[in-house]
Amino acid sequence: MSLPKKGNPPSISDSAKTLADNVSAEVFSLSASVAEMEAMAKKLRRHIITMIGKAGSGHPGGSLSSVEILTALYFKVMRHKPSDHQWADRDRFILSKGHAAPLLYATLAECGYLPVAELATLRQMDSRLQGHTDRTITPGVEMSAGALGQGLSFGLGAALAGRLNGQDYRVYVLLGDGECDEGQVWEAAMASTHFKIDSLVAIVDNNGQQIDGWNRDVMNLDPFPSKWRAFGWEVIEVDGHDLNQLIQAFGEAEKVKGQPTVIIAHTIKGKGVSFMENNPDFHGKAPNAIEVEIALKELE
Repeated sequence: MSLPKKGNPPSISDSAKTLADNVSAEVFSLSASVAEMEAMAKKLRRHIITMIGKAGSGHPGGSLSSVEILTALYFKVMRHKPSDHQWADRDRFILSKGHAAPLLYATLAECGYLPVAELATLRQMDSRLQGHTDRTITPGVEMSAGALGQGLSFGLGAALAGRLNGQDYRVYVLLGDGECDEGQVWEAAMASTHFKIDSLVAIVDNNGQQIDGWNRDVMNLDPFPSKWRAFGWEVIEVDGHDLNQLIQAFGEAEKVKGQPTVIIAHTIKGKGVSFMENNPDFHGKAPNAIEVEIALKELE
């Protein structure tokens, strides 16, 4: 069958379950409704809590804060194909904040890259779902992550490769705001502007916290938008939990020419679970059995 052109995805308007089950489509780029995506976002949060709780380790806070970002990308914005995760013309998603791997795994599973049942193997020996992403073993993962700060450089390389090859795919890189303490982020930001790479979009999960506490106390990034503008980036600020705003921002980014775009998504760490929200303790701490039960009840 011929592939649909970029920007002309098949129309699908069934339930959120249909979104997850529709993995046979040649190109998995869907015209999902906001209601369907909201249902999917809640489902992803439940996966995150369940898998981290079972593993007894992991990073729930930053996974929960980024849920709407990945929901918008994978179920509305990006062109990708679960049946062929190395499809040359796919849009690329780079998880630079690699400790949010549970969110990416849950999203890939709901898209059909791997069985949903496999999520229960998070962080187990010989599992394909390690604590940080590994592109050599996990279908749909574009970059092996570990040390922070490297994803934007990787994304720039992928975008430059697309330009050299005459391909029209887009590259989306998810960064943490605390990760932007890293100097390599700003080297990549400078290089991206130098090469006028407009197919590259950085998304910053701006939840205000990192492993040691609040960013303002560890390494104050303000004025954050001004820093990106000074490096020559188009800057868009949104509520990172508002799917309408996110989808609109990704659409605006596609219209930007001659420079890269950064979407600063203002989020709440631990979003959706009351005792995790804005609680630095849950940056890298798994919920216990009782906390899992409470969290899942809140996410019903």
